[in-house]
Amino acid sequence: MRLVLIGDGESPHLLKWARTLAPQLELWVASSRGFLPELAALVPAERRYAMNTQAAHSGGNVAVLKGLPALARWLQQVDADWLHAHYLTSHGTLAWAAQRGWRLRARIAGSAWGSDILVTPKQGWAYRWLTRRVLRACAICTSDSEHMTAEMKRLGAGEVMTFPFGLEALPKQGAKKQPWLFFANRGLEPIYRPERVIACFAAIAAQQSEARLIVANDGSLRAALQAQVQALGLSDRVEFVGRLDARSQGGCYARARWYLSLPQSDSVSVSVLEAMAHECLPLLSDLPANHELMRSGHGLVLAEGDDFQSLAQRLQARLATADAEGADNRAWVAEHGLFPPAVQRFLKALQAIDARDSARSSR
Repeated sequence: MRLVLIGDGESPHLLKWARTLAPQLELWVASSRGFLPELAALVPAERRYAMNTQAAHSGGNVAVLKGLPALARWLQQVDADWLHAHYLTSHGTLAWAAQRGWRLRARIAGSAWGSDILVTPKQGWAYRWLTRRVLRACAICTSDSEHMTAEMKRLGAGEVMTFPFGLEALPKQGAKKQPWLFFANRGLEPIYRPERVIACFAAIAAQQSEARLIVANDGSLRAALQAQVQALGLSDRVEFVGRLDARSQGGCYARARWYLSLPQSDSVSVSVLEAMAHECLPLLSDLPANHELMRSGHGLVLAEGDDFQSLAQRLQARLATADAEGADNRAWVAEHGLFPPAVQRFLKALQAIDARDSARSSR
């Protein structure tokens, strides 16, 4: 099978797909931007195409669409069996437009990442229309939560496989948990509401002197968040560490008892799965996908109107069982949240579609 990944070649998420797919088939990659060094090393130069634009996941990617003709001509030469588009608003549009306008024989598989289904279609009729067209052009889609799958079906998707965008392997264990250490590593951008994370921690810290928070990652709100922390008098208890490599981030997960993720919109987050695999107990925003996780896992879903005033007492009550609950979280990820087995099922689905269509054409 010859498959072209179409997405952001500078994204670690696309790299994870590439690492998992590369041993299974003939892999090609088209990137709206450039390539991470690891991805460039994984896929030979003759099988890579870089558009070198700056795609924004929120849409409005005129520069990306201007590069469509050159991309489509490259795809004609590749003559792939499948175009696998990641993030439907931008890269799914490229795959659909190339297939339609340049009469490519390749089928399209579309992988939704979250806001392309849960946010972008609500920004206006044009985005909704485009999302519908892309979904209908896909022979198969993937989704990482039941909630997002239902939204995709409402928008016109056909076959949708639902599985978490999980971990490639379980992390090693060994570090001792610090009972009042909190970790947060979502982007410091408005959609992730990091200011709410700070407010949540401040309410806990007011009642628990041992509480500490590590804030990883970066973004446009970092300066405002640091000012918020200073105004709350928490500068000695909140540490901003910026973007971390995998090993450093793993160390933070391993030491932290609690993980904070309070975005305004989300599907099943890889970061939350990572935290659960490290036996953290997550504190999550009140979203459908988070309720899906907490049906089987251990943590708390915090209501939107929660002022967090009683949260320290609630967490104190959980500490007696926290080790056992953390171990259960890790066991759940081992059974349901690993990526390679899910990709194997995905590839079998592509093969089944190929076989079905081949049988139809031979009649």
